[in-house]
Amino acid sequence: MDFLRQFFNTVLYVQLSPRRLVVRDPRSRACFDEVPEVAIHRPAGGRATVCAVGAEARAQAAGSDVVVVNPLAHPRTLVSDFIVAEQLLKFAIRRLYGGRAVFRPSPEIVMHPVDDYEGGLTPVEIRALQELALGAGASRARVWQGPALSDDELLLRRYPPAGRMLA
Repeated sequence: MDFLRQFFNTVLYVQLSPRRLVVRDPRSRACFDEVPEVAIHRPAGGRATVCAVGAEARAQAAGSDVVVVNPLAHPRTLVSDFIVAEQLLKFAIRRLYGGRAVFRPSPEIVMHPVDDYEGGLTPVEIRALQELALGAGASRARVWQGPALSDDELLLRRYPPAGRMLA
């Protein structure tokens, strides 16, 4: 019974900034850590597709119909391109698990913007982070503001008093 509870009680930790996207599974300690850049192939008259993420995205930029986008880079807001950010997060989660298509329950995702934002995050930005996580397959999405969380804090869901969950 304890195995089933652990299997269905998964959590992923997502630290995001314009410079890095880190997705970590505190139970397995598997980690995706990349520059949050996405190479998008946009053929004339065709459908846009993601062709590379992270460091590989820059290498793909040589193609004339490839555009590199950082969906987390904007001077005034946390998410500059919601759709690309959602695709990036989905890609990171798939990569975290090695692309295995085995049955995997939807995790709780704790989103943690690591930069300080003047005046804090707005309710719209908090909602955008929650929606990103839900769109990437989360069963529950929470937004953490504070110091980086340890694996034990995530697994036990005991968060330090130096920060707070945003609603």
